[in-house]
Amino acid sequence: MPLIYAYLGLAASAFTSATILPGTSEAAFAAFIYTYPEQAYGAWLCAGLANGLGSMVSYWMGRLIPSKKMSSEKTLRLLRRWGTLPLLFAWLPVSGDALPIAAGWLRLNPYTSALMLLTGKILRYGIILAGIKGMM
Repeated sequence: MPLIYAYLGLAASAFTSATILPGTSEAAFAAFIYTYPEQAYGAWLCAGLANGLGSMVSYWMGRLIPSKKMSSEKTLRLLRRWGTLPLLFAWLPVSGDALPIAAGWLRLNPYTSALMLLTGKILRYGIILAGIKGMM
């Protein structure tokens, strides 16, 4: 298979895995690394960016949800204290998918949200890459 198709498949898997759609980007990432070990760092960047972009789609979907009522005091206190920082953990299973949607719904700054999402996703794939390289 030509390398460009492998990158496109990895990007598609990483992108959809960051949305509410089901996905297994870790398996696609690992398969890519085992097939093309010399492309490990390119795959890391590709998967991290595509996964971060998928989370930003979820963020913008959250902004489309009408805010008919004010957020609870508990949520407001949490946001005043932490801001966009929890978006670093948007890669966590189950609850992580809701974080970008909630950030969009709460109208958190899109630029700092994107920065936190991309940073968290790139760090995540870096940790996975380190684990794979440690097993090779």
